[in-house]
Amino acid sequence: MKHLFFVVLMCLCVGTLQAQDSTTVRRDTTITPPTTDASATDLLAGLSDSTDAKPDLLPHKMIFTQRAFWGPKGLLRSMKIAPLTPEGRAHELKVRRTMLIAHQIGGFVTLAGFIAQGIIGAKLYNAKGQDYVDTKKWHERSATFINVTYGTTLLLSLTAPPPVVGARKGFTTIKLHKYLAIVHLTGMVATNVLAHMIQNNESLKPYHRAAAYTTFGAYAASILAITF
Repeated sequence: MKHLFFVVLMCLCVGTLQAQDSTTVRRDTTITPPTTDASATDLLAGLSDSTDAKPDLLPHKMIFTQRAFWGPKGLLRSMKIAPLTPEGRAHELKVRRTMLIAHQIGGFVTLAGFIAQGIIGAKLYNAKGQDYVDTKKWHERSATFINVTYGTTLLLSLTAPPPVVGARKGFTTIKLHKYLAIVHLTGMVATNVLAHMIQNNESLKPYHRAAAYTTFGAYAASILAITF
């Protein structure tokens, strides 16, 4: 089930490169002052003056997870939970900002978990006897912690309400962040798969370690890409 979970997440992440918005790199991925909410509200208020405003409230391209929940015929629209109105979209932008802030915080928590896992993993490779048994337990616990925080962080990004406008053309740091996400998500899947395979074939340890280091490197780089 863990393998299936990460395969599904990888598919979702691939979809972000095809349709995810990248216009608000700093505003969407960093903690911004509350005053930015007013500009979003004013923008949506202006759209409400047009008879064709409703289609313009959403970007033309959205990832399928966003479309499933927030699209014109999405689940939340059909259930009347999130009406597609200028006022509703203004509220959704606030929800989006909150979710992406949580996404950023989750990213740093997961990064800390990666660092701890690396320290424990290095100790595990040299441990023997009872020390090996105890270290292995902590290694498995930290792996579970990382899997949970990593998955939660990714889902926060994929299910956040869509932004107002479409994707900005050209290369941006948020696009770099997404490209690196493909690398570290693939590494997460490989690391988890190899971790289970090692139990029956210890010769795979070097590959497991290489996958773990690659995942950490790509993940750290993706965090730096949108932080600095």
